[in-house]
Amino acid sequence: MEIRQDDPKAPHVADLLAHHLEELRSVMGEHAQALDASGLSAPSVTFWTVWHGDVLAGFGALKQLDEALGEVKSMRAAPAARGTGVGRVILLHIIAEARKRGYSRLSLETGTAPLHVPAVALYRSVGFVSCEPFADYQASPHNQFMSLDLAE
Repeated sequence: MEIRQDDPKAPHVADLLAHHLEELRSVMGEHAQALDASGLSAPSVTFWTVWHGDVLAGFGALKQLDEALGEVKSMRAAPAARGTGVGRVILLHIIAEARKRGYSRLSLETGTAPLHVPAVALYRSVGFVSCEPFADYQASPHNQFMSLDLAE
């Protein structure tokens, strides 16, 4: 697998990003917090794609919240790549980048629907633990919050 810093507005990202947003909105409705291509293009966000040869296998992003805090954003494996380790590869890349930037904590918001169970298991497997809402997030029955202490 190859990881590339990429443009979330690129045509090769459009279908997978649309699938990501539609699927999240179908289970979370108005509580879905995923960023669209414009949000993922913000200066505070770095976006990467994961490739198997010339096939897009997934994507993920890191948002800088402040000098010490980063947020995992919009991780997604392509449907055909689920279960192949794409999620772990991009998550480990995001964690490594957060450490390289000197962040002390990496946080994320995810859903509570059955769709999110594999993602939560992945996050927990690398050390993320449940936490209170952060940044501007509000708690709801549709979301949960996790963080990873990068100083450990």
